[in-house]
Amino acid sequence: MGANANATRLSIFPLTGAVLYPGLQLPLHIFEPRYRAMVSDSLARDRRIAMIQPQSPVEGAPLFRVGCVGRIADVEALEDGRYNIVLEGLSRFRIVRELDVTTPFRQVEAELIVDDMDEALSAVERASFEREARSFADAQGYAVDWDSVGRLDDMSLINGVSQIAPFDAAAKQALLEADTLAARCELLVQLMQFFGKHDGDDGGRVTLQ
Repeated sequence: MGANANATRLSIFPLTGAVLYPGLQLPLHIFEPRYRAMVSDSLARDRRIAMIQPQSPVEGAPLFRVGCVGRIADVEALEDGRYNIVLEGLSRFRIVRELDVTTPFRQVEAELIVDDMDEALSAVERASFEREARSFADAQGYAVDWDSVGRLDDMSLINGVSQIAPFDAAAKQALLEADTLAARCELLVQLMQFFGKHDGDDGGRVTLQ
């Protein structure tokens, strides 16, 4: 778990608050010219686009070190040049260095991270998570189909919640960087406990910064 595989060149889409996990999907609406160019380039090559968060919303801001590369699984090309795409997560990656490129979109050299996709939680960890998730959902007024949740495997459940959780960029990044499923689950529980007690003075978002 967490061992680095081969180095690879990736075109990146820096987007605050948007994270992707292996095996999950992320729908995106692409409208900026540079990212329309990136999608066109990706479709002509290997269909890969790497999602990663910038450390600040400033143009050209430094990037966090860990992201997830996805494959364009579905694409709708609109008449005005925009795209609606669905990325399917392939692998987490760790940036080695940013490349000096002439393309309008940024590119990096990265090492792919080999995750154990068969990793599972203990019965105690799963029960503790579901208990905290129910409490969190009730406190936030979320409607959840718990029967469907109960049928999810551990990886889909923990990564799925991590991807859509209403936490800030730092919290989402910490979840993505967790080296094991158990560690990610433990952090999720801590964040839900913290967020559940939050009074909402800053808009109701968890802040780890």
